[in-house]
Formats: sequence, structure tokens, C-alpha cells
Amino acid sequence: MSTQLFSISLINIHGETKTMGDFATKAILVVNTASECGFTSQYEELEQLWQRYKSQGLMVLGFPCNQFGQQEKGSNQDIEAFCQLNYGVSFPMFAKIEVNGSGAHPLFKYLKSQAPGLLGHQAIKWNFTKFLISGEGGKVERFAPMTKPLALEDKIVRILAASSTD
Repeated sequence: MSTQLFSISLINIHGETKTMGDFATKAILVVNTASECGFTSQYEELEQLWQRYKSQGLMVLGFPCNQFGQQEKGSNQDIEAFCQLNYGVSFPMFAKIEVNGSGAHPLFKYLKSQAPGLLGHQAIKWNFTKFLISGEGGKVERFAPMTKPLALEDKIVRILAASSTD
């Protein structure tokens, strides 16, 4: 288990303090999200994955971010209402954060260090960058915004299956 990862403090969309350890399971999919992005419809596929695999050990975590084109302007309450009304989001959502720069949330600093982008660049380029964390925080894989969540389904199934045989 990655003590560093699971000790990271989080604030959920309701203002409650949690840690990544509260969400430790067989596979965790972390996504920086935005309500006014060309990729916003990915909420639908994220919710599908959550519904299909949560009972088998998948955790989907959404982190709203307003750093890319000012595409997440609303309050946490606005974001939650938008996600539930338009996409039926029921997976855990968190308070708006920054993913790049000096104000980057410690979770995203950690994820970027574990799975740098192309050519070793750590910066996140846009909304809906995805990080798939397997086996108690062991391996972290990064996926570009244009990678649709359902394209990760085979990887998720393999992680869940491997975890159930450990």
C-alpha cells in the first residue's frame, strides 16, 4: 500500500475532510473534471463504469478544476447539481481544486510524479485527464482527455480480476 498516496487529505464536494485512504480499493480512477468542457459528456461513461464495477472494487473520483479555459466557474453546489441533473453522477465528487502550478493539489502532484505525461512532462494539459491507480496504490497510469472512460474498461477489469486473486 502506498502510504504517501493514501495519507493525502481531500475535501469532498460537501466540504467534508477525507483522505485517499477512505477510498482505497482494488482500482481507483481519478479524473479532473469541468462542466463546460467539450469532454464533459465523459461524465456519462464515468458513471457507467462506476455502476458496473463499484461492487467489484472500482472507485471513481471526480475533481472539478477551473484552470483550463475557465470551464468550471460554478460553486461546489452548482457543480454537484449539474453533474447529478445532467449525467446522474453518483460517484464521489470533490471540492474544486487546481491540478497544475504552485497551488496544485497534493493528490495531483503525486499522480503526475508517478505517471508523467508525454516526454516526461508532468503538467496536466486539459480537463478530463485520467489516472488509473491499481492494487493498493501500486501502479499509476495516465490517460489523455480524449481517451474515453469506457476505453479503460478492459484495464479496469484486469486490475479487478488480478486483485481478487491476490
